[in-house]
Amino acid sequence: MDTTENKISVSIDEIEKLTRSALLNHGASEDSARIMAFAVARAEADGNSICGLFYVPIYCEHLHCGRINKAANITISTPLASVVKVDADNGFAHPAIEAGLPALIEATNKTGCATLAINHSYNCAALGLYTEELSRNGLIAMGFANSPASIAPPGGIRPVLGTNPIAMSVPDGNGDVAFQFDQSTSAVAKTWIMAAAEKGEEIPLGWAIDSDGEPTTNAKKALDGAIAPFGGYKGFGIGLMVETFTALMSGAALSTEASRFVGPDGGYPNVGQSFIAMDPKAFVSSPDYATQTGKLCQNITNQDGARLPGSRSLNTRITSKSNGILIDTVLFKKVQRLTN
Repeated sequence: MDTTENKISVSIDEIEKLTRSALLNHGASEDSARIMAFAVARAEADGNSICGLFYVPIYCEHLHCGRINKAANITISTPLASVVKVDADNGFAHPAIEAGLPALIEATNKTGCATLAINHSYNCAALGLYTEELSRNGLIAMGFANSPASIAPPGGIRPVLGTNPIAMSVPDGNGDVAFQFDQSTSAVAKTWIMAAAEKGEEIPLGWAIDSDGEPTTNAKKALDGAIAPFGGYKGFGIGLMVETFTALMSGAALSTEASRFVGPDGGYPNVGQSFIAMDPKAFVSSPDYATQTGKLCQNITNQDGARLPGSRSLNTRITSKSNGILIDTVLFKKVQRLTN
């Protein structure tokens, strides 16, 4: 473990072990702790720090105060050949998603296109972890997740949608991922504003409005107000689509009904996630798909300075394996204390 000013260089394995230990110490099951620790370490390895160790103290607090069901009994059903449903029983989202993925892959291979809907769930953080897994199984995949309300509609000031992320991963037809993205439908992930509020830092103008509907650079006032959707009304429309694919299709709570992802009060968040998977082989021949996908990617990468969505994260993951990951020292020590 190397140290620099305000940062500690930590290996991926160290992050995974530290997270697993902290979660087990706060009552998580062995399976949940293992799955969550992998997800946290993967997020850090990809350079997605806001979905990594930052959330571990929150996970531990929610295990301790009962906002996560430690003894969740995940159930899976397949009411139709192309539909998979998972009840997370108010436990962690990640184990519930992992429980449903094999059935989704099987259904997609049989029918060409299938869906997975999860309800009574929790914050799933980096949604793209699972769309990437589906694409590494040869499937085009989209993922959606709703979250507690923090985005107001155009012309309004009262939050009605969450940051409602959407992810997509596309296989290259040769056993790898061609490109992928994972993004919130807000101008910025709420976690960045939370982090700024915790440090007493200002946020850029345009990220949020205060409770009176006025643009603000004060992070705490932003948390009491509303986050801006990306691209104005266009981003709000995408967020509404996510709400449809999650809350309405899975039977989870609407964003306005979901309890927030931070703090000890409010009970189970009860949000939802959903995935749509498609098998390219059901629509076009494998050689044609691989050729066209390759051309599409080259149209982007042949331009100087242009890169495919997701390529930076994949490259960062490779670098992280050999060089380690720089973690904020205060945060690292905070998580360390949670293991005792």
